[in-house]
Amino acid sequence: MLHITPGQARHRLTMMAVVVVTYMLSFFQRFAPAGVAQDLAAAFQTSAASLGVLAATYFYVYTLMQIPTGILADTLGPRRILLLGGLVGGCGSLLFGFAPNLDVALVGRTLIGLGVSVTFIAMLKLIAVWYEEHRFATMTGLALLLGNLGSVLAGVPLAMTAQALGWREVFMGVGVISLVLAALCWLMVRDRPLARGEAAPAHRFDRTVVLNGMLSILKNRATWPVVAVNTGVSGSFFTFGGLWAMPFLMQAHGLSRADASSHLSLLFMGFALGSVIIGNLSDRLRRRKPVLIAVSHLYALIWLFWLSGTPLPQGMSYALFALMGLATASFTLTWACAKEVNPPLLSGMSTSVANMGGFAAAALLQPLVGAVMDLSWDGRLENGARFYSMADFQWGFALLAGFALTGALASWWVKETGCRNIWQANRETSGV
Repeated sequence: MLHITPGQARHRLTMMAVVVVTYMLSFFQRFAPAGVAQDLAAAFQTSAASLGVLAATYFYVYTLMQIPTGILADTLGPRRILLLGGLVGGCGSLLFGFAPNLDVALVGRTLIGLGVSVTFIAMLKLIAVWYEEHRFATMTGLALLLGNLGSVLAGVPLAMTAQALGWREVFMGVGVISLVLAALCWLMVRDRPLARGEAAPAHRFDRTVVLNGMLSILKNRATWPVVAVNTGVSGSFFTFGGLWAMPFLMQAHGLSRADASSHLSLLFMGFALGSVIIGNLSDRLRRRKPVLIAVSHLYALIWLFWLSGTPLPQGMSYALFALMGLATASFTLTWACAKEVNPPLLSGMSTSVANMGGFAAAALLQPLVGAVMDLSWDGRLENGARFYSMADFQWGFALLAGFALTGALASWWVKETGCRNIWQANRETSGV
């Protein structure tokens, strides 16, 4: 049973506020290319495939860092990795803002991905250690709601600010903020609650323990359906919201930049609210699987509208973007599911394994969607950038719809945990 003193509760609130703001910045960096996609295409004279590679670089690094981040969160602790991540990400954002060409921008984007890749797993580790188990999905959803303000900022606010000041100035300013937050994390974050007079534990990396822990997670059959859901749902969402939604709305549907960015903001706000609603609903029902099945299937269904190419009234278009964002939040339950079928001490590793699939999919899909669109592109240019037709987007989005459906179908194989750690319960029942 977790015991938190009033003083620790106050510190917990302040600490989590700093971490959530840091997470907000990582969400902004994840989706920022969508808000300035036209600017980047014009500045670096890129094709759709090259623009996809630039945006996806974040996801390549993020994917590769998920398992190392989980290991580091369980061994070195969240405080240290949040400091290092903030420093690297801040320098990457500054470099991206100064980038004179695409190659330098790719290096900057790589450093951004490397720096912010640690934030989410560190935050989940802190929630797992500082809060009761039956509140995990609710607290994660609340953190996502607040953190998603970063993705909302990557919509209308980013588009307007970039138009007024320039996209380079935006990323340089974000780099400075990242460095400040890194310092605050070092000052405020504590890896776990300590009793009065108790010394902080010494962190050490035991290779045998780490490898055995990771192997136990990977050998656990209950881990893999969770990974599949996360891969299909979040991978398609990150690809769409992180890059292709804005060009799709502006080029295929003829929306203005302001209207398109408003749609993008609604998508992210829907996701933010959905993270709280779905997590809280699951915790209240003490069920994961039925909620996951219902909402992930709704998300897959919405992709049929984008594939149809049918012009929609603006009100319905806004409603679908908001609903799509809300339904996307189904994948946020995968972190709780992964944590609850694996040993409690390995919560950092288990959530990182679940999280890896979606980022791997986004890293693959962002440039792949662009490459498919380039195959059918008719050569039209507008303001120095390639202009794609509805048919071009339909070919590319068929890949995303397939991933979304695969993730929804995988939810049927997820093990129901009853919002408790069934690995620990089985150990106690067997007397081990």
